[in-house]
Amino acid sequence: MPSIKSAKVADVIVETLEQAGVRRWYGVPGDSLNHVTDAIRRSDMRWIHVRHEEAGGFAAGADALLTGELAACAGSCGPGSLHFINGLFESHRNRAPVVLIASQIVRDELGFEFPQEVDFTQVYASCSVFCDEIRTPAQARRKTAMAAQAALAKKGVAVLIVPADVSQADAPDEPPFLVHRSQPRTLPSQAELQTFADALNDGGRIAIYGGSGCEAAHAQVLALAAKLKAPVAHTSRAKDFLEHDNPNLVGMTGIFGSEAGYHALMDCDTLLLLGCDFAWRQYYPDKATILQIDIDGTHLGRRHPVDHAAVGDVRDTLEALLPLVDECTDREFLDECLKHRARAVREQERHVKADDNHAIHPQYLTETIARHADADAIWTADGGSPMVWCLRHVPSTGRNRTVVSLTHGTMANAMPQALGAKAAFPDRQVISLSGDGGLSMLLGDLLTAIQEDLPIKVCVFDNSSLGFVELEQKVEGLLDAYTNLKNPDFARLAEVIGFWGRRVERASDLDTAVGQWLAHQGPALLDVVTDRYELVMPPKVEAKQVFGTALYSAKAVLSGRTGDVVDLVKGALS
Repeated sequence: MPSIKSAKVADVIVETLEQAGVRRWYGVPGDSLNHVTDAIRRSDMRWIHVRHEEAGGFAAGADALLTGELAACAGSCGPGSLHFINGLFESHRNRAPVVLIASQIVRDELGFEFPQEVDFTQVYASCSVFCDEIRTPAQARRKTAMAAQAALAKKGVAVLIVPADVSQADAPDEPPFLVHRSQPRTLPSQAELQTFADALNDGGRIAIYGGSGCEAAHAQVLALAAKLKAPVAHTSRAKDFLEHDNPNLVGMTGIFGSEAGYHALMDCDTLLLLGCDFAWRQYYPDKATILQIDIDGTHLGRRHPVDHAAVGDVRDTLEALLPLVDECTDREFLDECLKHRARAVREQERHVKADDNHAIHPQYLTETIARHADADAIWTADGGSPMVWCLRHVPSTGRNRTVVSLTHGTMANAMPQALGAKAAFPDRQVISLSGDGGLSMLLGDLLTAIQEDLPIKVCVFDNSSLGFVELEQKVEGLLDAYTNLKNPDFARLAEVIGFWGRRVERASDLDTAVGQWLAHQGPALLDVVTDRYELVMPPKVEAKQVFGTALYSAKAVLSGRTGDVVDLVKGALS
C-alpha cells in the first residue's frame, strides 16, 4: 500500500478495512469502482470475482458469519451496488458483519437524475447497522472505521457510499482512526439473578428453549439442564450449539421442528428462554411462567409475554445463576419428553430408506450425504425443503456448521453461501444442499467456483418443482399453480462449466455416487431426482391444514388430476 502522502482515498478505505480484519472481498468490478479495486489489487487481501452481486452478498455473509470477522463487498454505481440488496439483506438478518463499498456517480451530478444514479441510503437503510456517504476526502478514514466498527459491534451490514471522484482524490492527512474490538461481560443484576433462581427453584415441569445466543454456552446450558432435570429444546439457529452431546435434548420446535420439542414447550409449567427470539407465537405456552435472558434488551417479551426478563450474555449469566439454583431430583417430566423425542426420531426416520420402486426420498438423500461427510463439514441449504431436511437429518457434531436462510427465508442462498464458506475455510469440506429452483436462480455463479478455485460440493434436490411453495398452496386448499420446473440435466450442465457431475435417479445408486462426489478434489455437482410429493410435516398438524389438503384433493380430482392426489397420499402413507 502506498504511503499516506501519495495515497488516494481508495487506498485509505482499503487500508482501514484491512486493518479492521477484512481478508476477502466479493464483487464485480466497474468503472466507478476502479480505484478501489486497484487498491485491493495492491493489498494482501483476496478479490473473489462473482458473476452476480447478489451471490457476492450471500458469499460475504457466510464468510463473516462463520469466521466472526469482517468480510467486504464492493460494487459499481447504480445497478452494480443495487444488485447486492437481497444477498446483503440475508447477511444482515443472519447478523453477519459485512461492509459494502457502494461506489456512486461523481458528486457534481448527484440530484440531477444522471444515468445510473441510485440513492443507496434509501435502499440500504432497512438492512444495515450503518449507512452513510463519504462526502469529502478528509472523511475517508474516519467514516470507514465507523462503518467497520458498527458492523462488528452490532453484528450486521454496514454500507459506505463512495462517489467516484472521492475515491480517486488525493488523500489528505487524517487522524489515525482505527477499529476497536471489545468483549464486555454483560450480566443481570444480583436481584434479577435471584428472581430467576427463585422462579426455577419453585418450578415443577421446567423446560429450556435455547437460541443462537447459546453459541458459546453449550457447557453452561447442559449444566443447568442437568441440575434442573429439564429437557432442552432449541431453535433452528441453535442446532450447531446445543444439539450435540446433549443427554437432555428434545430437538427443535417451531415450524421445522419435531413433536418432541413442541411437547416440551407446550406441557411445561416453567419455560426458560435463553438467547432466542423465535417469531411464531403459537409455539410458546400460554399458561407457563416464562423467563427470558437475552443480550439485546429490545428482544425481551417482543414475541410472547414473559413474566421475568433480564439482559445478559447467556454463558456468563448461567455461570452466575447456577450456584443459586437448587438441585432437582424429579426426572418425570424429562423422561416423558425424552420418550417423545425417541418417538419423533423414529417418525422422521420412516422415509430414510432406499427403495428403487419409489422416487428417492430427500430424507434418505440427506442422511446418506451426512454419513459420508466430514465431521467438521460446513453445510448450506436453500430456503424451502432442502433447509428442512438439513436441519432435521444432518446431525450436529460440535464441529460442523450449518448456514441456512431462516429470518429472511430467501431462495438461492445455498450455493453462493458455500462459495463464501469455502473461501474462508479452504481446508474444510463445504456442502451445498440446493433446490432445483434455488440453484437455477443464480446458476451463473457456478462459474465462480471454477474461476476462483473453490471446490464446493453441490447437491441438487431435483423434484422439478418449487416444492415448498407447492405444499403451501395445497395446505391452503388451492390447486398448485406455476410451481412446475422444466429442468435440464444439471450434472451435464455442470460438466460443461468444469465441474465433476453425475445424475442419480435410483436409490440403490446413491451411496456410491455420494462417495465419489465428496471424494472428488475439485468442484462437484450431484443431481438427484427426488420425490416431488414428499411432505414436510410440522410438529403439530392443525385441523385447518387437514381441511386445506382435503379441499385441494377434491379440487384436483374434479380438475382431472387424480394421479397427483394418489401420489400425495402414497407419499404420506409410505
